[in-house]
Amino acid sequence: MEQAIETVKAAFAQLSSGRASVPIRTQLGVPLHDGVTLFMPAYLEQTDELGMKMVSVFSGNIDQGLPTINAMVTLIDAETGLPTAIIDGTYLTALRTGAGSGAATDLLARVDAKSVAVLGTGVQGRTQLRAVCTVRQIENVYVFDKREAAAQAFRDEMADIISAEIEIVSTAARAVREADVVCTATTSKKPVFADADLAPGAHVNAIGSFTPQMQELPPETIERCLLVVDSREAVWAESGDLIIPRDQGRISEDRVHAELGEIVAGTKPGRTSDDQVTLFKSVGNAVQDVSVGARVLAEAKAKGLGTVVEL
Repeated sequence: MEQAIETVKAAFAQLSSGRASVPIRTQLGVPLHDGVTLFMPAYLEQTDELGMKMVSVFSGNIDQGLPTINAMVTLIDAETGLPTAIIDGTYLTALRTGAGSGAATDLLARVDAKSVAVLGTGVQGRTQLRAVCTVRQIENVYVFDKREAAAQAFRDEMADIISAEIEIVSTAARAVREADVVCTATTSKKPVFADADLAPGAHVNAIGSFTPQMQELPPETIERCLLVVDSREAVWAESGDLIIPRDQGRISEDRVHAELGEIVAGTKPGRTSDDQVTLFKSVGNAVQDVSVGARVLAEAKAKGLGTVVEL
């Protein structure tokens, strides 16, 4: 996770400095099955990394005992255009998304942050927590999920990975009130907590809303926070967390303070006071998939891992 966080920081810096080409991802809805498949290409000029992710998000999979998110990453040689690797994108998506929030937490959360709320205990929730614990000395974790069995499985698994005390709570409000860092990783279409529940100085990582209809965050939080995004272009095209209050006339697009890559590069400041509420709103960006995928490929080659196939 530590390596992934540093890789994603560098990728976001390339994105925000104009050194990466990333078209808005193509979304192909499958309403009959409550799903969507997304196609996400990227070329990182500075590191000469090229590739594409195909990812599907099907909410009904939970009832079938299947992962909600399934994905594949294809890496391409930037000089010849030949494919160089096919990588499981399901875990890589969770890893790079967690790493993005880890980078944001490192740059925006108070340095003395010691508690985390995790709303949503799927695969994404797991890597969100791992990432936050990588960059801060976390002592207490408050977990909420509407599915009690899922929250218990999350606690049991994460207790073997992190050293913090993990408590399952009965409401999202309780989790958020206790937390210095809040991570939302749900597929909700309405806010999952109230703005009044946020403690002064809290930092929020919101990664669940990636379509205009999805909304995890209360508009009041969007109106008052220091708002940092992964990509301005992408969030205004894709995230209901921002699109809905904008269309209601509550905010304008200049509400965004910075892209995370601008803060990485030092061209925009981050937190300015301990009482300030900071928010990282991410819809996910292909520079994360391609950069982390390239790191995985390099490690695999160095360790003699993977299977060589002829296409």
